[in-house]
Amino acid sequence: MKTLITGAVGFIGSHLATRLLRDGFTVVGIDNMNDYYDVALKEARLAQLSEQSGFSFLRADIADAEFLAHVFARERPSVVINLAAQAGVRYSIDHPRSYIESNIVGFFNILECCRHYPVSHLIFASSSSVYGNQQKVPFSTDDPVDRPISLYAATKKSDELMAYTYSHLYDIPATGLRFFTVYGPYGRPDMAYFKFANLIRAGEPIKIYNKGDMRRDFTYVDDIVEGIARLINHVPSKEQGARYHIYNIGNNHPVRLMDFIKTLEQALGAVAEKEYLPMQPGDVYQTFADISELEHDIGFRPQTSIEIGLQRFADWYRDYYDWH
Repeated sequence: MKTLITGAVGFIGSHLATRLLRDGFTVVGIDNMNDYYDVALKEARLAQLSEQSGFSFLRADIADAEFLAHVFARERPSVVINLAAQAGVRYSIDHPRSYIESNIVGFFNILECCRHYPVSHLIFASSSSVYGNQQKVPFSTDDPVDRPISLYAATKKSDELMAYTYSHLYDIPATGLRFFTVYGPYGRPDMAYFKFANLIRAGEPIKIYNKGDMRRDFTYVDDIVEGIARLINHVPSKEQGARYHIYNIGNNHPVRLMDFIKTLEQALGAVAEKEYLPMQPGDVYQTFADISELEHDIGFRPQTSIEIGLQRFADWYRDYYDWH
């Protein structure tokens, strides 16, 4: 089965591509290799993928409609997994245009290509950020999500709406996945746990927002990949006029930020100096995924504890940066 993965040398994309190649898929990867964070990390992921048979790579931006259409016409993928996006809540406050270009225009181009070159399944990344500052927990896909508190969240909700519309109009089978705080080896350096590790290694204080009073449904990357892999052949049936469905993928077990930091310190074998700050604009107090639908439909629920997941990250981190 030929699968097109956008954002293929991103954090989740590279782990997913590795898994699908191992399972016998042919994978076409697209990524613009932008410098939002250290390009060397993306190049390291790409180098690993390029060693595996069945993988081909195109350096391109999904906001380039003409090039993307050319790729679809030539490759004719059966499955499309759109992970390409401008990520980050705080970055969206100072750099809003990049979110519109990638998350809105880019995803529109993906939908247009799936319309003109029909696929058996489109899977796309959404985010737990769409829930905003909702007080009710756990977060359910049945909850209203019409009050995003960051532009990043607004673009992800827009993706969900556009995907539903295209599914309804053009019968595109589409599944959206709301990811909950993904972490692990080869992760994104803009994520808090990776920033913490960098600062601990440098002997500098880590910044802890809302004085540490936050809770997150931290989800290990292999659990995210397992969920996506199982969903590829679970094509949504028609609901409310469209073959479309949204799932949460989270650990279903929120962790206090200070407990997460303590576990990371233990895994790295070093203690962080801490600087406590107020809540940042766009941040939410807590995330907590209701994954009952995911468990019911594909028989899967994430299982990796932060103790195991952070130890795997720490082992990779020390090796990658030669920090012993």
